[in-house]
Amino acid sequence: MSEQPDRIKKVSIILSRGSLDGIYPGLIMGNGARMEGIEANLFFTFFGLYGILKRYMGTIKIATVGNPAMRVPDAKGFPLPTLLGALPGMAAFATRMMNKEMAKLDIPPIPEFVEMFHDAGGKIYACKATVDMFHLTPEDFCPQVDRVLTVGEFYELSAGAQIIFT
Repeated sequence: MSEQPDRIKKVSIILSRGSLDGIYPGLIMGNGARMEGIEANLFFTFFGLYGILKRYMGTIKIATVGNPAMRVPDAKGFPLPTLLGALPGMAAFATRMMNKEMAKLDIPPIPEFVEMFHDAGGKIYACKATVDMFHLTPEDFCPQVDRVLTVGEFYELSAGAQIIFT
């Protein structure tokens, strides 16, 4: 009997939050899977859909209010009180700072990252219930979206996959 664990062959990642810290983890994990030769599916639902909506995907921000991990000036700094996070311009400032740090690491902006993931063979799906609830049409989405799926269809295509919720 082999002591070597089975290698992951397939992942399906659910993205439900429409902030930088909600969308980037799924894109990073999905892209990393593709670079390792692992089949990868991204399933965007609820506010995570903003990561694949043409009109909004380039303007995703980080949430500064209600984010207990938000620290100033960096991850080792002082906690940012919720009241300060509510000040006008704080979300834009925090977003600029985060984007600047990601650029230093060659992490692309969301639209480019979505395109890279898809070009690497990853599949991108939108949740039908959310699409219907938000009154969206196929024209609202970036061209990399492969299909709009029901949850049942998502589970069906995810058979045998590790399902990750970011």
